[in-house]
Amino acid sequence: MQVWTVSNQKGGVGKTTTTVALGGIAAEKGQRVLLIDLDPHGSLTSYFGQDPDTINNSSFNLFQNPNDITIDRVAQLLLPTNYPNIVLLPASTGLATLERRAIGKDGMGLVVTRAINALKDDFDLVIIDSPPILGVLLINGLAACDRLVIPVQTEFLALKGLDRMLHTLRMLEHSQKKSMEYVIVPTMYDRRTQASVGSLSDIRHRYGKHAWPGKIPVDTQLRNASKEGIPPNLYAENSHGTAAYKSLLSWLQPPESKASRYWEAS
Repeated sequence: MQVWTVSNQKGGVGKTTTTVALGGIAAEKGQRVLLIDLDPHGSLTSYFGQDPDTINNSSFNLFQNPNDITIDRVAQLLLPTNYPNIVLLPASTGLATLERRAIGKDGMGLVVTRAINALKDDFDLVIIDSPPILGVLLINGLAACDRLVIPVQTEFLALKGLDRMLHTLRMLEHSQKKSMEYVIVPTMYDRRTQASVGSLSDIRHRYGKHAWPGKIPVDTQLRNASKEGIPPNLYAENSHGTAAYKSLLSWLQPPESKASRYWEAS
C-alpha cells in the first residue's frame, strides 16, 4: 500500500483537485483507493456530496480515542462513493477544535498512521488531503505518508507558501530522524502569463529533482468537475487537466513500481 499526503501551507493551490484527480485515475486503473480528508474546511468531503457541518462519522472520531484504533472502528467511519474503487474517510468541522483538545494528550501525532495501518490489506493507494495550517492534523498527514505531494500554484507569492511547507518538512524529518520523499507539482499554469512562465522556471531551477517535470494547466473542466462532484477523469476524460494528472500519476507510479504491476495484473 502506498500512502501519499497532498499538502501546502497555502490555500487555493489545488490540493483537493489533485487528491481527487490522482485518486480517480488510480481507481479507474483498478487500484483500491482510500481518500482521507483531514481539513476542517472539508473540501474533499464536500466534493463527494457530504456535509462536513452535519456528518456524524468522520476522521475527527479517530482523535477522540487515539490509543484505541482498531480495524472495526476505522471501517465504521468509511463511506462508499458513487465511483468504483474509491472510498472516503470524510472530515467534519469538529476537526477545527482539535488543537486545544490535543494539548497534553499523548500519541496524537500518529493517529492517522495507526488508522491506515489497520487498513493496510484493504487498499492499494491512500491519499490524504491535509489542512494548510501547521498543527496536529498536518503533522498526522506528514507522519502517515511515504510520499509528500506539494501542489504549488505557478505565481510568485505561492512560492512563499512552498518555503514554509519545506521548513515544516525539515522540522519533522529532524524530529523523526529520517528523510521524506516529496515532489513539487506546479499547478494552475497559464503559458500566456509571464508570472506563470517565470514561476515555473523558478520552481524547476530552485528545486531540481524534487520538481515534477510536468505541470497542471489552468483548465475550466477541473473546476466544472469539482462543481459536479465528479472525478476529472470521469467528467472530462480528454481535457488538458485530466491528461496532465494522468501524466503525474504515471510519473509517481512508474511501470516498475509495485502499484503499476498491480494494475497490469488486474
